[in-house]
Amino acid sequence: MDSEQAVQDVAQTPPTSPPTPRHLLRLLHDPATIRLRCRSVLQAVEGNLSPSFRIDRSALPALADRVAAITRERYPTLAIPPHSRWRHFEAGGVDRKAELDALMAGRDRLELARTRFDLTVVSVLLDAGAGAAWRYTEGQAIAAAAKPRAAADELLAMLDQAAAPAAASTAAPEPAAPPTADPRQQYSRSEGLAVASFRAFLAGAFSSRAGEPLRADAGALRHIDAAALRALFQSGPNNPMVGLEGRAGLLSRLGAALSDEAGRDAARGLPTEARPALMFDRLTARGTRTQVSTSELLGEVLRTLAPIWPRGTQIMGVPAGDIGAHRWAGDSVAGGGHDPTTVGWVPFHKLSQWLSYSLMEPLQWAGVEVTGLDGDSALTGLPEYRNGGLFIDGGVIVPRSPSLMERTHRPQDEVIVEWRALTVCLLDEIAVLVRERLGRSAAELPLACILEGGTWAAGRVLAAERRSDGSPPLKIDSDGTVF
Repeated sequence: MDSEQAVQDVAQTPPTSPPTPRHLLRLLHDPATIRLRCRSVLQAVEGNLSPSFRIDRSALPALADRVAAITRERYPTLAIPPHSRWRHFEAGGVDRKAELDALMAGRDRLELARTRFDLTVVSVLLDAGAGAAWRYTEGQAIAAAAKPRAAADELLAMLDQAAAPAAASTAAPEPAAPPTADPRQQYSRSEGLAVASFRAFLAGAFSSRAGEPLRADAGALRHIDAAALRALFQSGPNNPMVGLEGRAGLLSRLGAALSDEAGRDAARGLPTEARPALMFDRLTARGTRTQVSTSELLGEVLRTLAPIWPRGTQIMGVPAGDIGAHRWAGDSVAGGGHDPTTVGWVPFHKLSQWLSYSLMEPLQWAGVEVTGLDGDSALTGLPEYRNGGLFIDGGVIVPRSPSLMERTHRPQDEVIVEWRALTVCLLDEIAVLVRERLGRSAAELPLACILEGGTWAAGRVLAAERRSDGSPPLKIDSDGTVF
């Protein structure tokens, strides 16, 4: 299709310099544009134009007190890591990174970084709301209910071992035993998804190479379907998970996109493997760059992954990813000026930003400095149901009608777009108040740390206090790709 080709034919600069975005919708990829569009919606709500919500800022100080208290409880020394998928890999107090590192003993820093990129990308793409009823039991064998279509025999054999505490790589020496998991510990929600995807990765569920489980590549990803994920996530009638088809579709399309990207690099004389790690090689010029900005990181994620998102939202025939239409979005863009091409659209790119946050640490562990952590061009807060629920449950975003809480909404509904836009703005505001209460500057506690400390955890606490199942305040019909 011409529209898909327009996205896929993104020009890339040689790896000796930072990539320059040439995407048709690149103005919607800039975090500064996200903030401008969200502020336009906020201003309209503050002007009493919204039939759905009003803002009660008098509740913001008390909510900031609560977030600060939860932050101190979770991180008493205020040595707060960034909000990242890697925090979920620590569920149950188990240092699963150490487990992975032990399996990778003897590999150089670049191969370590590539492996961490592969794991992070696949795990984040599987990280959307699983539903309140779903649980994952670590150490439990995977049911052989279904096999990935056309997968290699070696992959199937490794899938059967996906719940094993550690799948040893034939290329790695015998490591010292890292901290191990309780073999029957149960996890739910994001932690459960993280642990399940971590175990699947160690077992080689996303690798097409026999004897090389610790990687993800197009050869395996293209064959992932809902039945395979159902087995990996122990899902069934008594343990239902929402959005399996949406997640499987993302991974399958990821495999196709990686094949295209690797082919494009090869045609330019820059051969790369068709695996998520190609983004690491592009961003760092194969490990020779020592500094990468957060906006560069997000731009690479958005350009590389552009073809994988559901085709529902398009602008000028080009798949636009996680954006939403809103009557008050306006047409302001980063750097000043206006963009009539994208008028009325609010970009969020929640999953891409969550992935970008989660890739910061693999970059840093590889010796790459990540810059641009604060300010309008920094990554925004994540407009998902925990952060958004924080402001509804905390009384800052006030629904005008109880029926809003009773109905089920679609992610693209204007009321949900509005809720998410307000969340982006209010996360910036509450970050200032939380820093004041903790006595820290923006440089010491950038937004990534406020989210981790923080707002996401506080959103979960308030949800549990107000609803027995800890569900978000608004009901979302999730397809597994946004929420």
